[in-house]
Amino acid sequence: MLRIITVLIALVVGGLLSSALFALTGFSLLGGLPDDSLSASDPDNSELIQFAYGVLDCISNNDYQALSSFVHPEFGVVFSPCATITLTTNRRFTVEQVAAFSEDNDFYVWGVRDGSGEPIERTPAEYFEEFVNFRDFSSAPIVGVNYIVRSGNALENITDVFSDVQFVDFHYPNGDKNSVSEQKWATLRLGFEEHNDIMWLTVVLRSVWTE
Repeated sequence: MLRIITVLIALVVGGLLSSALFALTGFSLLGGLPDDSLSASDPDNSELIQFAYGVLDCISNNDYQALSSFVHPEFGVVFSPCATITLTTNRRFTVEQVAAFSEDNDFYVWGVRDGSGEPIERTPAEYFEEFVNFRDFSSAPIVGVNYIVRSGNALENITDVFSDVQFVDFHYPNGDKNSVSEQKWATLRLGFEEHNDIMWLTVVLRSVWTE
């Protein structure tokens, strides 16, 4: 209960509560998409959505210490630069490691680029800038709960890798044609699993339009 209150405070401070409530009250969509494009509203999703917006608030503020409080205490969290999760190549971090990201200047291989297979070697700050915090997903116009809003050419395997996962997609459709960074669709997906009756963050992945 304390954790939920903490998340709600963060949402109010960050100006995100209206978005969270928007998501909780039926997933009316912007951009003229049909109402059934996302999962139906379900009271059981409220805690999941609150946690997801709480994670986004930490990401937007580069507050890794706060972000670590959402990370699964035993498994940690996996970061995937594309929709296909590969536990043998994607980097997994513990709670303590995430909490120390702001001071961590080491280079890690976080995975490989979709298509080319080129290793992605970045510091935590560099990885977040390019693969996590590259759009303001707290303002994403489309939110899917346990629903993949849009797929590209990468295999979608989150439910295969994490059999008990619940996830939230924060999605931008095709946008500003004059902005290279915003002209293609992009999704940030946050996956959670239950441990001791609490939902914990176990995966953060980016899914974007690719050539």
